[in-house]
Amino acid sequence: MPVVLDPDAAAVYQAFQEAGRPPYETVSPAEARELYLKGRVVTNPGPPELKSVQPLAIPSPAGSIPARIYTPLKLRQANGLAPCLVFFHGGGWVIGDLDSHDVVCRKLADASQLIVISVGYRLAPEHKFPAAVDDAIAATTWIAGNATQLGIDSSRLMVGGDSAGGNLAAVVAISARDGDGPAIAGQVLIYPAVDFAMTHPSHSEPETSILLTHSVIRWFRDHYLSGTADVHDWRASPAKAATLVGLPPAYVLTAGADPLRDEGDEYAARLQQAGVAVTHRTFPGQFHGFFTMGKLLQQANVAASEIGAWLKALN
Repeated sequence: MPVVLDPDAAAVYQAFQEAGRPPYETVSPAEARELYLKGRVVTNPGPPELKSVQPLAIPSPAGSIPARIYTPLKLRQANGLAPCLVFFHGGGWVIGDLDSHDVVCRKLADASQLIVISVGYRLAPEHKFPAAVDDAIAATTWIAGNATQLGIDSSRLMVGGDSAGGNLAAVVAISARDGDGPAIAGQVLIYPAVDFAMTHPSHSEPETSILLTHSVIRWFRDHYLSGTADVHDWRASPAKAATLVGLPPAYVLTAGADPLRDEGDEYAARLQQAGVAVTHRTFPGQFHGFFTMGKLLQQANVAASEIGAWLKALN
């Protein structure tokens, strides 16, 4: 499909090209993490004021999982308990951390008037699949089990994330439906990676190879997965799940100039066909990763506000 970048997105893309930043696939994972974090400083908007931001250590069978709990100034509560969004950051399961998505989580907490808990799951290649999945499920389960102490209403527990984080959120929702984890009231999937087969047309269109290129996706995949068998495991590719029936309501965001566009669009359509209540929002003139760039891209702030409104309406 023809893709025309919004003027501000085109300007940001040009600036990234002129900056001469090396492609992730040409550097080590450690170097890529540093580059990614530096990029966030340039593109993140100013954070809203919150009531508190506190570190959290979540116990799990594999060890302590670092997390961060965000409480907004205005918090929607019933009987002293608030809804909560458990958030998983993007970064291809290789890069990104609590700091890279700190401003995003602050904005979501403020816009949604709920508690956000950001989870610092283990990264590849040091920790291959399914380590990130195990951490995501363990963290969500622990949060639900300790909801009252955290000031959270366990019946209003949502999951969400961008890109790889959207993948993990989708997997947690499926796993919980199937009995491995607490009940999930909603899922926010921001340009999620849901199918490692990578055969959808948007994976091969030159117009979508912007910032997140096809070679970078392969680099992430090869660091995260151990082999071809993992590609077909629904915990890596949630689109491979036997059925999507019975999943919680979903907000699915896709971007026009994104290699992951078609698989995200298809996943949203399949959720709807399975009887799931879906809000599918497309940003045709934006590229993958725009959601974290609210300092430079106004559409990122629009998306954060819309997600906040959706979460409010959901519970």
